[in-house]
Amino acid sequence: MDKFFKLTEHGTDVRTEVTAGLTTFFAMSYILFVNPAMLSQTGMPAQGVFLATIIGSVAGTLMMAFYANLPYAQAPGMGLNAFFTYTVVFALGYTWQEALAMVFLCGVISLIITLTKVRRMIIESIPTTLKSAISAGIGIFLAYVGIKNAGFLKFTVDAGKYVVAGASLDPAKTSITADASATPGLVAFNTPGVLVALIGLFFTIFFIVKGIRGGVILSIAATTIVAVLFGVVDLGSIDWHASSLGSSVKDLSKIFGAALGSNGLGSLFSDVSRIPGVLMAILAFSLTDIFDTIGTLIGTGEKVGIVATTGDNKESKGLDRALYSDLVGTSIGAIAGTSNVTTYVESAAGIGSGGRTGLTALVVAVLFALSSFFSPLVSIVPSQATAPILIIVGVMMLSNLKNIDWEDLSDAIPAFFTSIFMGFAYSITYGIAAGFITYTLVKMIKGQAKDIHLIMWILDLLFILNFISLAVL
Repeated sequence: MDKFFKLTEHGTDVRTEVTAGLTTFFAMSYILFVNPAMLSQTGMPAQGVFLATIIGSVAGTLMMAFYANLPYAQAPGMGLNAFFTYTVVFALGYTWQEALAMVFLCGVISLIITLTKVRRMIIESIPTTLKSAISAGIGIFLAYVGIKNAGFLKFTVDAGKYVVAGASLDPAKTSITADASATPGLVAFNTPGVLVALIGLFFTIFFIVKGIRGGVILSIAATTIVAVLFGVVDLGSIDWHASSLGSSVKDLSKIFGAALGSNGLGSLFSDVSRIPGVLMAILAFSLTDIFDTIGTLIGTGEKVGIVATTGDNKESKGLDRALYSDLVGTSIGAIAGTSNVTTYVESAAGIGSGGRTGLTALVVAVLFALSSFFSPLVSIVPSQATAPILIIVGVMMLSNLKNIDWEDLSDAIPAFFTSIFMGFAYSITYGIAAGFITYTLVKMIKGQAKDIHLIMWILDLLFILNFISLAVL
C-alpha cells in the first residue's frame, strides 16, 4: 500500500488517508440523493439515476486513485445537473436522452482538448494573481456552501419576483428561481437543525484548533450523534427495502446507453434547425465542466503541493492525469445515465484533514460502491454534520488572498471578481469567467493588451458567447 500510493513520499499514512476518504465521502454523499431527485424530474427513473450516479462517481474516482494518485473524488456536479434539468430539458425542450447525448459529447470534447494539451495550455495561461484568487474563491465558495447547508441563511423574495420550474405535487421536484430582489438574512436559531449545525461548528473549531488527529471525522461522528438526539436524524425511518439494489438495477436498464441510442445521439442532430442551439448547449456544458475541474485543482492542489500548474515535474504530470480522470467519469457517467461528472470541491475537506494520495480517492470510491447496498444508511449523516467542515476548510483557503497585491487595482479588480463571484454566483466557472473578462478589460485600459495570452482572448470570447446563449436561448 505504501509503495503503490507512495504514502511515505507524500508525508502521509494509511490511517490519515482513510480518514480523509471518509471525510470527503460524507461531505459529498448528499449527491446520491440530490442527483436522482433532480434528474428524475425529466422523466428518468430515480432509482436508475441513483445507480448511474454511483457508476459515474466510482469510475472517475478510481481513475483519480490508480491513474492520477490524487486525493480527489468525482461525482455528477451540482449546477450541471440543474442546467441539465431546468435549462436543457425544461426550458429548451430537449428530451433527457438528448441531454445525456450532449453530456457524452462533453466527454469527447474534454478528451480532444486534453490529448492536444489545450487544457494544460489553458491552465498555464492563467496569471499568477488569478490563480491565487481562484484558490481564495474556492474557499469562499466552500464556506458559503457550508453556511447554506448548515441552514444558517434564509432568503426573502418580493412577491411576483420569482419563477417556479418543474412545479408538481411533490415539493422535492419543484424549483423556484428568484431575481435580485432575493435578500439573504440570518435565520432564527430556534430549530433543531440549526442548533445541531451550531454545535457541529463548535466541535469542528475545537478539534481543528486543538490539532487533534482525526478531528474532522470525530466532529462528523459527534455531530451525527447530536443530530440523532435532537431528532434531526430519525433512525426509525430507515427503510431497507424502499430502494433495493434489484429495483435500482431494473430502472438502470431503462437509461443505460440511452445517450448513444436512437433517442439520444440519433435524434440530437436530426433536425438541422436545432443544431445551433444544440452546439450552444454543449458549449455551456463543456465550459462549466472544464472550469469547475480546473478551478478545483488549482484552488486546492497548489497550496499543499499536490499538483503544479507550471513546470515539468511529477506534480504537473499528476494534474494532467487528473484531467483525464475527469473526462472518463463524464463519458462513463453519460452512458450509465447521469449528468456531467466533475471533480468535487468537497475533496478539499479530505485534503484539509491530511489526504495527499490516491488512497483517499480509493476509499471514497469504495464507499460509493457500497452505497448501492446501503443507501438508506448513508443518509444518517446529516448535512449539519458536514457543513461545518466545509466552512472551516473554506476559512483555511482564504489565506491565498495574501498573495494578491491589493494596492494595485489592476490585480485587485480581477482578483475580487474571481473570488467573490464564485460564492455569490454559486459557481466556480462564473467566478473564473468574471475574473478572466475583467483581467482582460483592465489590461486593455492600461494599454497592456499585448501582454494578454492568446488563450485568454479565446476563453473570454467563449465565456461571452456562453452568456449570450444563456440570455437568448
